[in-house]
Amino acid sequence: MPSNQAPTHLYLSIERAMEFIGDTRGILSLLKTLEQTLSEDLPRLQALLEKGDVHGAYRILHQLKGFTPVFCVDSLVEHVVRVEEMSKHADAAELSVAYSLLAPQLEALRQEVLAHLAHQKPA
Repeated sequence: MPSNQAPTHLYLSIERAMEFIGDTRGILSLLKTLEQTLSEDLPRLQALLEKGDVHGAYRILHQLKGFTPVFCVDSLVEHVVRVEEMSKHADAAELSVAYSLLAPQLEALRQEVLAHLAHQKPA
């Protein structure tokens, strides 16, 4: 890939973020926060589910649901919303299964954010 071409993303939508935020500097700032949040919260969420803490998992999923409409493609937004909604009433086993299908997408999103941020740094 030529160095002047931005990486393509499956889950991250910079166009959508631009519609919400309006300026590149604001997007970059929030992307850094998003990357940090994903890096910290995804392992925490997995640990909570392994302990059967559905309420704790709900809190993290609720936060994730908040940023996905700004930065993510519709399919990922819908998936996060479904799992977050499920966390309000599902038992730990059901929620773990649902999250196991979502987790690889969230990790891919985290990697896309990292790639995008790396691409923004001056050569």
